[in-house]
Amino acid sequence: MSGKQDVGITDEVRQAVRKAHRYALQQDLRTLAANIRDDARSRHPHAEAEWRSGVEWALLWIENTANSLAD
Repeated sequence: MSGKQDVGITDEVRQAVRKAHRYALQQDLRTLAANIRDDARSRHPHAEAEWRSGVEWALLWIENTANSLAD
């Protein structure tokens, strides 16, 4: 046992907290993707196509991960 006692927290409260955590993570991931995109465009405007496609792939992965948290 972890040493923690149940203090009467309902399942609804636990679900609400988990939902809030997922929402916060989702927002953080979307902010991260936007910051990476802006940084890549401003710092590396003439980057090679392979580099740009790699960045776009990473951004899509981050955004898809964020979207999956809403499910």
